[in-house]
Amino acid sequence: MNDEARTALRQSLRDTRNQLTPEVQASSAAALMELVTQQDFYQSADLIAFYHTIDGELDPEPLMHHALAAGKTCFLPVINDEDPDVLSFAQVDGDTVLQENSWGISEPPQPDKSISPTSFDVVFVPLVGFDKNCFRLGMGKGFYDRTFSFKIFNRRSRPLLVGLAHACQMTEPFPVASWDVRLDAVVTAEKIYRPDTD
Repeated sequence: MNDEARTALRQSLRDTRNQLTPEVQASSAAALMELVTQQDFYQSADLIAFYHTIDGELDPEPLMHHALAAGKTCFLPVINDEDPDVLSFAQVDGDTVLQENSWGISEPPQPDKSISPTSFDVVFVPLVGFDKNCFRLGMGKGFYDRTFSFKIFNRRSRPLLVGLAHACQMTEPFPVASWDVRLDAVVTAEKIYRPDTD
């Protein structure tokens, strides 16, 4: 798949996702929370990174509220001024005020000190599309692939990378590049997909 075909696939999936009604979005977010909170990987996690939704992404906010109420330590990604090619993560709580970054994504203030990506138990990852092998098609900026590139060489290393998606974002397997980081799982409102399993 060349860059042009990848761009076209990305746009098609974004268009499909954006056609979901607010009611479907809300019910999917609630169903996702119910499914994820029953999983061992969530129940045993202490440090969890979420994301702030844009462009019709499946909203993890209800899940994050559940995690905060359960006493888990929660983070959101930040584009770091000093190293804008990778993500930093800032701790958040119910009182954190978010502000738009240069990409139009709401994020918390820059963290006073950085936390290593390997410190997290679980990182919930946004995506545009995914296949049955849990490869992710992102927005094309490469932030997550660069930040978690160490997982390419050791898939079993922390953290657990879990993509969140609507079922309509699943696509046929697509060619991947050497820098593409495979997710450990993808969760929709209905099902959990894991690599190498049906």
